[in-house]
This record gives sequence, structure tokens and C-alpha cells, in this order.
Amino acid sequence: MELIFMGTGTSQGVPMIAHPEGGCDLDNPKNWRTRTSIHVVMDRHHVQVDAAPEFRMQCIHCGIEALDTFILTHHHSDHILGMDDLRRFCDLKGGVALPVYSSADSLERVRTIFPYAIMDKPKVRGYPAFDLQIMPASLDLPGGRVESIALPHGGIEVLGLVFTEASSGKKLVYFTDCKSVDAEARALAEGADVVVLDGLRPNPHPSHMTVEEAAQTAFEIGAPISYLTHMTYMVDHESTEAELPENVHLAFDGLRINW
Repeated sequence: MELIFMGTGTSQGVPMIAHPEGGCDLDNPKNWRTRTSIHVVMDRHHVQVDAAPEFRMQCIHCGIEALDTFILTHHHSDHILGMDDLRRFCDLKGGVALPVYSSADSLERVRTIFPYAIMDKPKVRGYPAFDLQIMPASLDLPGGRVESIALPHGGIEVLGLVFTEASSGKKLVYFTDCKSVDAEARALAEGADVVVLDGLRPNPHPSHMTVEEAAQTAFEIGAPISYLTHMTYMVDHESTEAELPENVHLAFDGLRINW
């Protein structure tokens, strides 16, 4: 299994508009963050989770050249607005619609923003086409299984995702943009090899976990290694990571993990 962190920041990431330093060391490339998305490869099946506004440049930077399935965790702008650039992967798949999975509310937002892409195949070569499907509790793909669970995120719910690779049984948990992780979600995460959690900033937020809350959640889930993502300009990579438990780390744009 391979996990690629394409982006690990928010709209208030580093550098921030009219506040370039943001308390972070800009000489450290790990502090330069685009908005949050990941790419997961299970037995050569490529799953993209979310498409940040910088999605095209993230693909180029991370060398993403294949995409089989797209999952949208929720419909906030920092996760959905890069979906138009999925058009290139429709071309690479021979001009067929790309399977797009999400909740009913998020799929409705996709229809609103990208009405020209809701069709069985691209209108012409170079256009996107999305085959919209409700994300089930368990989705079987050629490379493995993706389980989903609703997590609280302010006034909405997001999809928490658990990936299990078919050949190896390796397990990845991805819980971004959430205020908490309840007992049901923690049970789903049991036995994970890698856990990724929302760790927005040091001080409390109404719809995200703080760095401290995320680290505590990682401890309670008990995976061998955990990563925090979706960080604002308030989180300096080196100084924050120095205060985390040894098995909890800050992710950074372009980080690749194979296990």
C-alpha cells in the first residue's frame, strides 16, 4: 500500500495571505502547504481522496499519473474545487466517466458546481465526466476495500475512510476535517497500520480537532504510527513535531509512505 500526502494545509495555510510568515519558518519546505488531499494505491488501484484547488499542481509535484476511483469526503471548497482537473484522468482512461463516491449532500453540490461533467462520458475529448455514486459503508475495489463512516464537522458530516489492501491486509485510516472520533469510528480503525487525523491548530476550533486533541485520539486508537494533517499557519513543522509523541508526526506536502 502507498499513501501520498498531496496537500496538508487549509485556506489559512502557510504562507497565508497578508501574513506570510505566520509564525512558521519559511526556510523549511515542510511548512509550505497546499490544501488537503491524499492519493492511495492499493494493489495498483489508484484512489484519489478530495481535489484541492491546487489539485493540478499537486498531481504534477507528486507525479500522479493514474487515477481509477475518486472519493470526496465532503463538499467544502478546499476539498471540491479542484475536481475539474480530473478531466485529464478521463482522457487517460480512454474517455470514460470517472467513478465519484460521496454522501448525497456532497454529490448534490458536485452537480451544482460541475453540471457539465455529469454524464456517461466526456462531451468531447479533454472534458471531465463524473459517474456519481453514493459512498456505501463498504466499497469493494479491485485493489481492496474502503469502509466509510460519518464524522462530525461543524454543521455537516464528513466521510471518514478506512482502506484495507486486498493482497497484504494492510490498513490505513483517514479521518480529516472532524471535530471528534467517536467509539464506532475508533472501532473501525482498530488494527490500523497507519492513522491520519485532522489536527488543525493549537487552539480550539468548533469543527476541527486541535493538535493536542488529535495526538490524544491517535494515542487512544493505538496505531504504530499516526500523522496529522489539515494544518493552519499556526503550526510550525519542526517546533510542533518536537512536542508530539514519538509515534505521532506532522504530514507534509509530497510525503510518501509505503508499507
